Amino acid sequence: MYLNNVNPSVKALTILALVLILALLFDPVTPVLFTMFTVLITFLFGRFRKKYYLFYFLPFTIFAFGMFWTTIAFADPPQNPAETIVLLGWEVPEENVLVALSLSFRVMAFATLSLLFMFTTNMVEFLLSLMQQLRLPPKLAYGIMAGYRFLPMLKTEFDQIRAAHRVRGVGTESKWKRSRRFAVPLLAGAIRKAERTALAMESKGFTGSRERTFYRNLKVRGKDWLFPAGMGAVLLFFIIFSVRFGYFSWYQGQL
Repeated sequence: MYLNNVNPSVKALTILALVLILALLFDPVTPVLFTMFTVLITFLFGRFRKKYYLFYFLPFTIFAFGMFWTTIAFADPPQNPAETIVLLGWEVPEENVLVALSLSFRVMAFATLSLLFMFTTNMVEFLLSLMQQLRLPPKLAYGIMAGYRFLPMLKTEFDQIRAAHRVRGVGTESKWKRSRRFAVPLLAGAIRKAERTALAMESKGFTGSRERTFYRNLKVRGKDWLFPAGMGAVLLFFIIFSVRFGYFSWYQGQL
């Protein structure tokens, strides 16, 4: 699918730029339209397990809903208190509702952009792209890559240690002491793996130099620029739409 094949650095910089622009907007229409558009293109042009999307999206929804109600409950006195909206039997100033919706929908827009990147980007390719396109130091990039590879191994070791303790009948103490009992062997195992990885990299001639060759060369192709161009054009269209109907607003310290 197209989103999975976009150069990761181009994708990351595009999403970062979109987040910065959305952070400066303060109307409810633009972010909610852009949120729906982002979800749509993620499902249409991304290749991932769709059923997991809801599980990751649900916490952001709960957080946005909580922000909506807390913003209304603790809002400053409105400039036009006469203009109200009845919300679940509660008369609320319209100005406060618009501010709460603006904040909530911005959270949703940030969440959908983050999920787009997370579900359609291979992390190894992302690190390789950071080294090749954005000149990230190889020492830092390969250190992050090694740590990323260690995470599943730590989960496996944790399960093995817990099973071994159960076989020996250990496990009657408090959760705090149990956590300390697990932490020591996990830490020792992680240190051993780090030492072995460092020795293996050194034995294969890894020096951390920027001037190095790569087995997998990632390039920025012409079609990669369709992603920032398309996302920017759609956001601009939604901004024009909001201006046309009088909803558009920049953030000017409204909180």
